[in-house]
Amino acid sequence: MKTVPKIVAIGGGEIREMETAAIDKRIIELTGKTQPKALFIPTASSDAPGYIETFEKVYGEHLGCQTRTLTLTQNPPAFDEMSALVLDSDLVYVGGGNTYKMMKLWRRLGLDTVLVEAASRGTVLSGLSAGAICWFKYGHSDSRSFSSNPEWDYIRVGGLGFINAVYCPHYHFEKRETSFSQMIAKRGGIGIACDNNAAIEIVGERYRILTSAPNGKAYKLFNRSGNAVITELSQNNEYTPLADLLRRG
Repeated sequence: MKTVPKIVAIGGGEIREMETAAIDKRIIELTGKTQPKALFIPTASSDAPGYIETFEKVYGEHLGCQTRTLTLTQNPPAFDEMSALVLDSDLVYVGGGNTYKMMKLWRRLGLDTVLVEAASRGTVLSGLSAGAICWFKYGHSDSRSFSSNPEWDYIRVGGLGFINAVYCPHYHFEKRETSFSQMIAKRGGIGIACDNNAAIEIVGERYRILTSAPNGKAYKLFNRSGNAVITELSQNNEYTPLADLLRRG
């Protein structure tokens, strides 16, 4: 029987300021362990040292995890070593940054297949921004903003496809509403948009919305007659069938 992954996709927020702490604690709870092995994958930020230190402080010192990091942008480990590290972890947390660059590197190194294997073993998959997009079929990405072109625009980037939907982080915080609506109206699919300090938690065939601040909200978008229909997702803490979310209407 196929194991459905446990996923927590966070729309944004400053992890170092503990803005997402309530969501981070839930990620840890999902492992069922008091001191889980937490693997940080900071590929999207080009393995930024400051980001690694922040993760170690928050998930290690504050939240009591055994932290480790998988760096890939320079001198990546051999496939077997990388695979062993991922599969020995209770939770994977992917950091934010350039989604397109991250996915390209993951596929080249084979990390995409390793993460599928980890999911099948019940590893909790989580992350913020680019680290949230990666679990979905597609994402609304600002990857072109990392180029020198001042006229960059958002693009649809392919993720790992665990969830058949298009994910948009930082929905209101970065004023992505119009761009994301246009993407759904033009390209179709079910859109899931999360504000900063909001996340979607998926366990088995059910989902719910998590928040770590009152302004954290989440939305569903879908195409009807060439226009994007937007509905706010309930935050009543109850689980809802995932099939309902991924259905138009």
